[in-house]
Amino acid sequence: MRAGKRRAGKVAAPMRRLLLAPLCLLAACAGSGPVRRPDSSPPRVAFGSAFEVPVPFATLAPEAPSGQEASPASGAPEPARPVTSDPERAQAIAAAIVERAVQLVGIPRLGRVARGVPDDCSGLVRLAYQKAGIDLVSEGFLSGENAVTAIYRRARARGALHETLPQPGDLVFFRETYDRNRDGRRNDGLTHVAVVERVAPDGTLTFIHRGRKGIARSHMNLAFPRTHRGGQGGSILNDILRPASRGQRAWLSGELFAGFASPAAL
Repeated sequence: MRAGKRRAGKVAAPMRRLLLAPLCLLAACAGSGPVRRPDSSPPRVAFGSAFEVPVPFATLAPEAPSGQEASPASGAPEPARPVTSDPERAQAIAAAIVERAVQLVGIPRLGRVARGVPDDCSGLVRLAYQKAGIDLVSEGFLSGENAVTAIYRRARARGALHETLPQPGDLVFFRETYDRNRDGRRNDGLTHVAVVERVAPDGTLTFIHRGRKGIARSHMNLAFPRTHRGGQGGSILNDILRPASRGQRAWLSGELFAGFASPAAL
């Protein structure tokens, strides 16, 4: 009888653990934070040791307009081109891009320095990358896409998108920085692109872009995407990238961030 009781005890303990496991999993999934509405915030993925990215890169891929298919010549994915294994060359490419972008800071209109690019955010990054011998739109445009999505498509096809700490010269993409289709909603996809100038020790990026008043510097800190300034009167962590309008609040750069791309693969 004692031996039988011991055997029953040995079986009962694992059974108790099996019965408790689903309860533990349910508790872990439920969490302790507030429940978000499906449209209140995009899903988030881990980014390095301190950052978060609003959505996985794959979900940002531009698509062909409704009812159309991308032609094999212009829209088929290209073979991924590996990042150069020559660190000196990669550094030279990045330095040339940043140097050109810095030279343009303070210019109110790109038409004053170049007539071959549009006077917008895509024109700024194209000019900066041309200094390193890279034409970001050499493969043309798909029907209905804007220049930002065309550049993003090129970066994705060449394996240039990354989720690591950005480096000077990297492209940084943003989404819904303005109401492109003028319907008063945040449903405009990729709308803005800039060049990373530097990254501070606290993770705050300085990027150069064509802003509302010309070529300017702005900031973004992905560890605190919803914080404008650090502490009372502290330095700016995230600049306002989409002003308040039509009942919508202002949106910060960290909230509208969409991804990075390395120039070494472009």
